[in-house]
Amino acid sequence: MRILVTGGSGFVGGHLLAQLQAQGHELHVATRREVLLPGGVTAVRVGDIGPDTDWSGALDGIDAVVHLAARVHVMRDSAADPLALYRHTNVEGTLRLARQAASAGVRRLVYLSSIKVNGEATTPGRPFTSTDAPAPGDPYGISKYEAEQGLLTIAAETDLEVAIIRPPLIYGPGVRANFLRLMRLLQRQLPLPFGRIRNRRSLLAVGNLVDLVTCCLTHPGARNRIFLAADGESLSTPELLRRLAAALGVRARLVPVPHALVDGGLRLLGRGALAQRLCGSLEVDIRDTCQRLDWSPPVSVDAGLKAAADHYLREGAR
Repeated sequence: MRILVTGGSGFVGGHLLAQLQAQGHELHVATRREVLLPGGVTAVRVGDIGPDTDWSGALDGIDAVVHLAARVHVMRDSAADPLALYRHTNVEGTLRLARQAASAGVRRLVYLSSIKVNGEATTPGRPFTSTDAPAPGDPYGISKYEAEQGLLTIAAETDLEVAIIRPPLIYGPGVRANFLRLMRLLQRQLPLPFGRIRNRRSLLAVGNLVDLVTCCLTHPGARNRIFLAADGESLSTPELLRRLAAALGVRARLVPVPHALVDGGLRLLGRGALAQRLCGSLEVDIRDTCQRLDWSPPVSVDAGLKAAADHYLREGAR
């Protein structure tokens, strides 16, 4: 199969290209500028993604598209109108790609959305499900939801099939941002005030996401549907830290500070989003995904954490 991947030079994209190459697909990667790609992968320069992007050259002869590229969630966005910026890339850019893909005869487009379309948090015992009404709470989540709706409309009007995946936090070898910071803190054996947090959070190993994407490229049950993705095991913040520390070969030093003090302290410091991620719950029910696609996550949480930790240690813990 000839597959065009956007965002192929990113964290998820690198893992996806490796798997698709191993399966024997012919890969093309849409790029904004010159980037280093694996041997055998064809780079196609398209420039910035937006409502005026010309995808015609990149889509010539393509069977399927995996759209990973996006304006990503920014925890402290200083833009005057962040929603307009998110819409420019995530909505208008995505729909421009889909319309041109439909015109070019592309059979299927797999779109990486976000669990933020469902909302920011869940209550204990009530994970997000595939039938929940969307409730995005920030400009990023809104833009992802609007892109989903536009894609389904295009699919209803053309022969293009779309499959939409909503992942939570993705981790694995080469992960950066907050997950990388956690590994650094744990390796330094610093005391962390999370010993009494009693939340539940779903995560997604990059190996599980990549496997689900490849499934959605061909499975007939993926046609014009939305799928929630996760590892299938939820963890509290203390559980995550202990198991990640074990993967790093150290012991997590967790101080039993009351939940309310940790949450309130972070919010007083203007870190409300971080407080939600460390203290709040966000669980994902993937039973519908597994049933419709005859799929189950091939990577366990502990295996995913070890892969991330091994890469971090091997690369010099930079």
